[in-house]
Amino acid sequence: MQNLTNPIIEKSFAIIDQIVGEHDLNPLDYNIVRRIIHTTADFDFLHLLQCSPNAINIAIELLKTKTPIITDVSMVKEGICNMVAKTHQNEIIVAVKQVKQSENGQTLTETGLLQCTQKYPHGIYVIGNAPTALIALCKQCEGQKIKPSLVIGTPVGFVSVLESKAYLARLNIPQIQIIGNKGGSTVAAAIINALIVMSVKDIR
Repeated sequence: MQNLTNPIIEKSFAIIDQIVGEHDLNPLDYNIVRRIIHTTADFDFLHLLQCSPNAINIAIELLKTKTPIITDVSMVKEGICNMVAKTHQNEIIVAVKQVKQSENGQTLTETGLLQCTQKYPHGIYVIGNAPTALIALCKQCEGQKIKPSLVIGTPVGFVSVLESKAYLARLNIPQIQIIGNKGGSTVAAAIINALIVMSVKDIR
């Protein structure tokens, strides 16, 4: 496997560590948060990561076993494809690219996501942008039509974002999310990339 870091990243991590100083996060959570901060330069994320019990260890094993990764939008795929290619080579599927038009008043991403759930009911679902897609995914889970192996939910903004994250939090499925209005595709990609590095270095 190729090298997953470089001097700039390592120097950035050292600066972040110095600024953060002592903190209450466990090492696994901090590895994720530090990469998010590196991506966003936003230290608020120290307090916004929320993981269900054992979600990080579950995610590491799923990546190692090449579980397909379903993203809502292309930007998430673009943020993780290099790291995935260098390591476990999981298939990456972009929901919005699976359809050419939406159905029944849905958004294009929502329609594509619902199609993906039929083909990949146990995949890793990474929703970085579209709260409508996250809500649609949660409804499928609640109706016991699918059971994703892991859901990463980081939609950003103000319309339906808080509702979608609260919906996810109520479900008994392994999950990693960013609470509040912050998030985005770059944050979702940072979470996956941090998990990949931990899976290769076997950090537990």
